[in-house]
Amino acid sequence: MSSYPPPGPGLGAQIEDVIARIQFEVKQAAQYVNDAVVPQVRSESVSALRSLSETLKGLADKMDTSAGPKAG
Repeated sequence: MSSYPPPGPGLGAQIEDVIARIQFEVKQAAQYVNDAVVPQVRSESVSALRSLSETLKGLADKMDTSAGPKAG
């Protein structure tokens, strides 16, 4: 014989409770990502793109001046 008690009528309620808790935690995690992580990633992405833009502008300026006078 098994030492585990047979599943009773309360088992379904316990499973539903666990599922509800998991759903709540997932919603909380998604809300945190939307409220805290996404704005920071956007801000840092904009900063990185501006820095990259300045670097590319400098490279283009160097290439332009090293090409010498343009034939007209």
